[in-house]
Amino acid sequence: MIKNGHHPMNTTGKDAGTNLGATACSPEKRRRTIRVWCDGCYDMVHYGHSNQLRQAKAMGDYLIVGVHTDGEISQHKGPPVFTQDERYKMVRAIKWVDEIVEGAPYVTTLETLDKYTSDFCVHGDDITLTVDGKDTYEEVKRSGRYRECKRTQGVSTTDLVGRMLLMTKAHHSNIGHSDYQQHTDNFGKGPKGHSPWTGVSQFLQTSQKIIQFASGQEPQPGDTIIYVAGAFDLFHIGHVDFLEAVSRLSDKPYVIVGLHFDQEVNRYKGKNYPIMNVHERTLSVLACRYVSEVVIGAPYAVTRELLDHFKVDLVCHGKTDVHPDKDGSDPYAEPRKKGILHTVDSMNSLTTDSIVQRIIKNRLLFEARNQKKEAKEMAVIQAMKRREEEKGKERAQAVL
Repeated sequence: MIKNGHHPMNTTGKDAGTNLGATACSPEKRRRTIRVWCDGCYDMVHYGHSNQLRQAKAMGDYLIVGVHTDGEISQHKGPPVFTQDERYKMVRAIKWVDEIVEGAPYVTTLETLDKYTSDFCVHGDDITLTVDGKDTYEEVKRSGRYRECKRTQGVSTTDLVGRMLLMTKAHHSNIGHSDYQQHTDNFGKGPKGHSPWTGVSQFLQTSQKIIQFASGQEPQPGDTIIYVAGAFDLFHIGHVDFLEAVSRLSDKPYVIVGLHFDQEVNRYKGKNYPIMNVHERTLSVLACRYVSEVVIGAPYAVTRELLDHFKVDLVCHGKTDVHPDKDGSDPYAEPRKKGILHTVDSMNSLTTDSIVQRIIKNRLLFEARNQKKEAKEMAVIQAMKRREEEKGKERAQAVL
């Protein structure tokens, strides 16, 4: 159970002069709002993106996020998986974001920072290059208006695309292995630190990371406690639209998301799901502004004990099919009997499977994009290495 809290959003920027974090800031910071700029593709938004934005928000008071267009991304990196409108919506749903700028330029300039009255920009400690191989943050770095945050190890859009491409080959090739059978309730992590259901995940969960993502707000008097459950794999705008629709059912919603363990998800979804292990799915859901609390490893059946424990007022499910429990019973029998089961139409038919189909349909395009990105980054790393070696030789000669 992870408490997450409520996170209202200002999308217009009208409160830009208000210190949103005044109670936690120093007196110096309270005198003036620190405005922080981040930009990027934010394609296939994952907990790595969310963690970057969390760290950026912690450096100031008001976070503005610029999102590039499909055309810009295609020119510099290759085709995005999601459309720009989908990407705009996903970034808006991240609870640390105060404002987004649609169609932000690919190269970050002082002109952009000044236009949005941003004190500085923040980016991860990875390499971002133009199609010509130039550092997109060169100008703001030179001016001293650049800050760096730590990149989240173990995940990237390239990595997730790779996982989906792998699905068609051997994503769950070890399903019959004894390690798979023994792997039950240990938060998706196999004996070597890899989930046998996701296979390629390099992410290592820590309690500190969960604490950083969770807000810890308890239900308040008058809150409507709403429970939803599922896999929430590859957390996407279909999930966001559903959770937003759920939160609109009450003036004071407190939305609890029950996340099923990897083995359970594989049982009812089949194929090679889940793509992300339960650790990764936990952070992805916690980053959403419509979620108040997360239950890690929630039971598949919504039991009376669960409803009583969380004092649930309403149980919601989307318009998707409800898979029976292991014994063939209805997992929603109890809330149905109590008259608190509500079907929510998110008006969005996007599913994790349809995202995978996008990747498979354009397999060659995405494989080429991944290879191109990796080759470009390796070339830069090698060039930087050579420069460091040359500097080392020069220093050694100077000493002699």
